[in-house]
Amino acid sequence: MSTVPLPPGPLGVSPNTRWLATPTEVDLAPPLPPVRRLRIAAEPQDVVIDLARTAIVVIDMQNDFCTPGGWVDHIGGDPLPDRAPIEPLRRLLPALRADGVPVLWVNWGNRPDLANMPPNQIHLYKPHGHGVGLGDPLPSNGARVLEKGSWAAAVVDELAPLPGDIAVDKHRISGFWDTPLDSILRNLGVRTVLFAGVNTDQCVLHSLTDANFLGYGCVLLSDCCATTSPAFCTEATLWNVKKCFGFVSDSARVLDALAAPRDA
Repeated sequence: MSTVPLPPGPLGVSPNTRWLATPTEVDLAPPLPPVRRLRIAAEPQDVVIDLARTAIVVIDMQNDFCTPGGWVDHIGGDPLPDRAPIEPLRRLLPALRADGVPVLWVNWGNRPDLANMPPNQIHLYKPHGHGVGLGDPLPSNGARVLEKGSWAAAVVDELAPLPGDIAVDKHRISGFWDTPLDSILRNLGVRTVLFAGVNTDQCVLHSLTDANFLGYGCVLLSDCCATTSPAFCTEATLWNVKKCFGFVSDSARVLDALAAPRDA
């Protein structure tokens, strides 16, 4: 009796990087997905990206930073400026998902025991050694500040991640330190990263600069980012990104590009 050979089995999560295996052969070089060029208006120059090798990273759109009753609100800050990216992202993310662009949520998600958090990081949220800092319960609802699984660390309701999205817990200002973010992006075959989230001049900027140092093409989406810092901090961030670390565009220009005829 003849046996029908099995088709090659894929090894890997992305067609950009996977192998194909049979009982007699492992193909380390199967055909790659075709390039899908997208031309985006940006500064200091327009950019052409490959949608098949692009991801969007959304940073720290969490209740502690963006929602009344969260940690920023508790310490007397105004969380409302950090809500500015919500509506642009509500328009942009569905369009990117529909075009096959992975959405990665990179958020503070600390261990309950803070075992991997050195004192300098704890000082960031409890500079005087007292009060409500990382892992402490919020007076408003008892949720623990930026602790994985708590309301405080959750993405705001308006931007609830979808099942196909990818979540990465971070434990530093940069999303690349002590996290699998770089490994995930490389396994997806990503070459270009769109950046969004809060705060523009802090976690977004430092994640973007680390991505630049690792060799990724970086595009900051200005209206999909926000900060509670003074306006000059945003101005300096945008200037530095355009000068040293990548490109600046916005959701409207990306949506225009997605709706326009594509380059061959």
